[in-house]
Amino acid sequence: MSDIITAVYADEEGNILDAPGLRGMGRTGSTNVELKPEDLIPLPESADLMLLPGHQAVGMTAEGEVLPIAGQAVSAILPAGFTRLFLPAYEREEGAERLPLYGYTAVVVYKDELYCAAFYTDENDKWDPVHYNTAELKKLVKRTKKDLPNNRIVEQVAGCSLNWHCCTAQNLFYRRWECGIPTSPVCNANCFGCISLQPAECCPSPQSRITFRPTPEEIAEVGIYHLTVAPDGIISFGQGCEGEPSLAADNIAAGIKLIRAKTTKGQINMNSNVGWTEGVKKIIDAGLDSLRVSIISARPEGYDAYYRASYHLENVKESIAYALEKGVYVSLNLLYFPGYNDREEELAAWQEFFRELPVQMIQVRNLNIDPDAFLAIMPEAKGKAVGTRKFLETLKAEFPQLVIGSFSHYVEG
Repeated sequence: MSDIITAVYADEEGNILDAPGLRGMGRTGSTNVELKPEDLIPLPESADLMLLPGHQAVGMTAEGEVLPIAGQAVSAILPAGFTRLFLPAYEREEGAERLPLYGYTAVVVYKDELYCAAFYTDENDKWDPVHYNTAELKKLVKRTKKDLPNNRIVEQVAGCSLNWHCCTAQNLFYRRWECGIPTSPVCNANCFGCISLQPAECCPSPQSRITFRPTPEEIAEVGIYHLTVAPDGIISFGQGCEGEPSLAADNIAAGIKLIRAKTTKGQINMNSNVGWTEGVKKIIDAGLDSLRVSIISARPEGYDAYYRASYHLENVKESIAYALEKGVYVSLNLLYFPGYNDREEELAAWQEFFRELPVQMIQVRNLNIDPDAFLAIMPEAKGKAVGTRKFLETLKAEFPQLVIGSFSHYVEG
């Protein structure tokens, strides 16, 4: 059994091979670096391997020289609950097309097995793929359609479940845990890595955005149905198949009031960019329990570069302050990219952010993006990258109230 970390690549037939004599590397930002044993975990069973067309694999000699390999770079695509430490190392070929929206992670051979550059962030049993896309799913979808006939939300999430394999959509039909209730076909941001709307000439979106505006009655019907029967029941506004839920504030707020008039069970959550504070306040005042805020940077220039929105970071902070004041459980959905979020200037900005806004949780999410396309739109680095582990450890040490994980946790009332 070899303790040398060895580079991998894919040949013309798509076979994944190791490259004896070349050490495995990863990438942080735009820099290829040698990987160390402490950076690695065995490739999770439910991880996928993906080839990177137009991106040549590289490895490092024992003398430290970086050499191209005659084959494509290979990436691991991690299941939820794992945070990547390094991107795959590669040399991008001239004319290579933009990569589709996935969270690319370095993969190597170590101890004669495939390993990836990541660590386990959160208990993920509820999100283990074994619980989803089961043989009875189609039958369960039919059951719920019969229980809630002519509800357009049910029709939408049925498609998301069967066509796009969305877990929060499927939970409605399994009658358990967190269930998505999409509400808004529009958004006030133009996120570079939006998963539900991309320009036709770009990489394809992995989901189809909702095209209608559910009524308060439709929202309440699904919410009551789920919260009254589901263990650890959560309903969530702001799904991958929609825009910004706060832009549907009137309907959501009215729906929440109808739900709470019928049941006090479960948790009502919203996933939001919280850029439109007026709408966010309406929803909070109607009875929101928890709020997950999508965010990528605590610096205005980084935030604006990615979100390309009609609002700014100060509006986001105003909404979070209001939520905390009203006793809402607030977590940040931190879109994470090794070599960007862990830059020294980003870490300093986050420390200042949490001193001002003591949110309860960070959900670290691997940003699904073409690495080169992402770096091309973001501000250039001012300081070095401290590394993902040190970034998170530094925040946890100063702000011990912070839960660092990957998922929305059920909050006991």
